[in-house]
Amino acid sequence: MTTDAPVAIEPSLTNAVERPRLGELLVQQGKLSARDMERALQAQQELGNMLGRVLVQLGLVSELDVLATLSQQLGVPVARADDFPEVPPEVEGLLPEFLAANQVYPLRLDVDQLDVAMAVPQDAFVLKALRLSTGLNIRPFISLESDIEKALAQPVPEPEDEQADGFEDEGLGGDFVEHLKDLASEAPVIRLVNSIIGRVIDLRASDIHLEPFDDGLHVRYRVDGVIHAGELVPPKHSAAVNSRVKLLAHLDIAERRLPQDGRIKTRVKGRELDLRVSTVPTVHGESVVMRVLDRASVRFSLESMGFASDTLSRFNALLAKPHGILLVTGPTGSGKTTTLYAALSKLDSATQKIITVEDPVEYQLEGINQIQVHPQINLTFASALRSILRQDPDIIMIGEMRDGETAQIAVQSALTGHLVLSTLHTNTAAGAVIRLKDMGVEGYLITSSVNGVLAQRLVRTLCKHCKAPEVPSAELLATAGLHRFCAPGQPLYKAVGCDHCRGSGYQGRTGIHELLVLDEPMRRAIVAGEDASRLHALAIQSGMLTLHDDGLRKVVAGVTSLDELLRVTEDQGDA
Repeated sequence: MTTDAPVAIEPSLTNAVERPRLGELLVQQGKLSARDMERALQAQQELGNMLGRVLVQLGLVSELDVLATLSQQLGVPVARADDFPEVPPEVEGLLPEFLAANQVYPLRLDVDQLDVAMAVPQDAFVLKALRLSTGLNIRPFISLESDIEKALAQPVPEPEDEQADGFEDEGLGGDFVEHLKDLASEAPVIRLVNSIIGRVIDLRASDIHLEPFDDGLHVRYRVDGVIHAGELVPPKHSAAVNSRVKLLAHLDIAERRLPQDGRIKTRVKGRELDLRVSTVPTVHGESVVMRVLDRASVRFSLESMGFASDTLSRFNALLAKPHGILLVTGPTGSGKTTTLYAALSKLDSATQKIITVEDPVEYQLEGINQIQVHPQINLTFASALRSILRQDPDIIMIGEMRDGETAQIAVQSALTGHLVLSTLHTNTAAGAVIRLKDMGVEGYLITSSVNGVLAQRLVRTLCKHCKAPEVPSAELLATAGLHRFCAPGQPLYKAVGCDHCRGSGYQGRTGIHELLVLDEPMRRAIVAGEDASRLHALAIQSGMLTLHDDGLRKVVAGVTSLDELLRVTEDQGDA
């Protein structure tokens, strides 16, 4: 049998040990770094695929680079799409199912020799099967799988004077084409990950969730604060998709037992996107969440963030103070950091030294010194704060007060003439005062250092194209508290749903706020040790509008709906 084997392929089959390895050739040619080669080998162990396919799947080299290098390594010529005949030669014994399953396309028939394009020309078993089924000598050429797929998918013209032999019905129907697409194992994964990331622009999503389950990888998007189901990735591609994302984020793709954090910088549809990537192990595999940081869509302007004019004027007055602490509170995803960035952009960085300590630095601001904390090397909020006080700052922004040490240093900074901006995870503005006490800050220090606390939430805004008016009943006006802001008979608006808002009835989000300013009655109550509910009531007596009340004003103005407001603020108990 060996005498019939084509000369071009014989060395690649019999002397496989002697020929240089694909990875070594790519490194020698400068197409691949040694470090990326190590990563690819780790991924190969995880994915169980040929190295060339893994390299393309991970986006380290192009298909054309692998094709040219494999051609050199195997001593097999390349056949590009232009070399394929419009109509393949008719060869008895060639089954379309076999050609599709093994990525083979017949090129030319010359007496007793058949030229074939193959994605894997070193596959001795396929070569032997071709030779036995056709009785011809086989000369292989190496080609891209995508080129072979397109060629096989082309309809074959039926001879006019002969009956159809079933070739086109069996091999070239819709199921056959779909089967071919499934066979392209690496290119679809790359396209799939790119399309998943690309959809965030169309959906205006803030997060992408990749969640593994028995039936595959569930892709979900958070749009305007609400999770929406996306595509379902088949189980056979789940590990490959996660590995692709991890590699883009410069994470260890071989480590699947521990949580990891990374970052992807990419350009999608002309927009610069930063993706903050987090992975955690679950029962069915790794769950990956990508937080989308879209620089183009961020509004660093307080005026465009939903502030009522009276609240904004008081907030700006607090920003204008030369020293003290200004806190922004709310749950995760309520826009606290964006509000702080907008506040910083309002301050004059040309005449003041502004330093931030963040985890992570989400957006880079011009003229502002931003520090990324690294707990692994003991660069924590507290240690960074101690150092930056020696940097002679005027204004300090702390991404989050997480512990008592950070809070104590922030208080000392405010007492020594610095303006300190920071965030806290509390539900109400008054709750921030109690949270500081829980962190070990004495009441008299709070009253001496804290100027004010802004609590905020994000509510979805009604779609301008489809929102519909409805006149609320007198009972609803009374129970919801709307009677204080809404005249009898005045219509409110409800969500309907249309093509512009993808049927949700909402498009975009805006903020609702409550601003607690520490005046003398409030300071006395804090020193006296009053609880959060008493401080909250006292702030209302001093003119503070609660989150719920601020939301009601936006409901009356037609910005959002009562249902959406209740969804966001029903835990406040202010209705």
